[in-house]
Amino acid sequence: MTHRIRKQPLSLCFVAILAVTLRQSCAATDAPPTAAPPTPTGQPERGYYNITNGNGTTCLMAYMGLQINVNVSSGTLNKAVWKVQNLQPNRTNSSGSCDSESSTLRLTDEQNKINLTFVFSMNATTNKYRLSEVSLSASWPDVKNPFSASNRSLDYLHGTAGRSYMCREQQNLPVTVNFSLNTFQLQVQPFNLTGDQFGTAEECQLDEDNMLIPIIVGAALAGLVLVVLVAYLIGRKRSHAGYQTI
Repeated sequence: MTHRIRKQPLSLCFVAILAVTLRQSCAATDAPPTAAPPTPTGQPERGYYNITNGNGTTCLMAYMGLQINVNVSSGTLNKAVWKVQNLQPNRTNSSGSCDSESSTLRLTDEQNKINLTFVFSMNATTNKYRLSEVSLSASWPDVKNPFSASNRSLDYLHGTAGRSYMCREQQNLPVTVNFSLNTFQLQVQPFNLTGDQFGTAEECQLDEDNMLIPIIVGAALAGLVLVVLVAYLIGRKRSHAGYQTI
């Protein structure tokens, strides 16, 4: 009986290690293919952005926090450095356009001379959309040259027409070698909106993984309790059997 009690803390440690390993595994799966730039302490504020078509109907909505990561040449330090810039909604203007095959969202921060553009594409055959293009132009006082980057062959933020894409967890979206985006608590719908409300949300893999980890750990703990209980009952039964008269 004493031998079994000593094994219980080790089993609990195993469950704790399992939880940490699962979380690290999920994070590794969603890591960008290149080294990620440093992330500042403060998260960006979420901004609400919407685009209307010619008849005044909302055709794109987005609610998200955005963080720009760029590798630039610093005039002050005289070397290449990662610059991290949070996009501030209160000084960011939105514009764009929509049609049946593509939707464009342009975000402009005049103070920092930032122009960030998202292009979503719709596949009419599958009725699925994706973020297919991101471009950025920006100019900062401490940067030697204006920054510009674009990628027209992206494959992010997949969703179904009439539904929104949601990701509560922080995501890193590599665009080019020198430019990536971090998104925070993102929800976007670029097609088939009904009024000014998001459609049913389709959650990202990161959110699903983080929901799965507590379930796995809970199942492991329940299994551990069951094993300890069975071992205790067997040990008790054997102990009682030793007192039987012959």
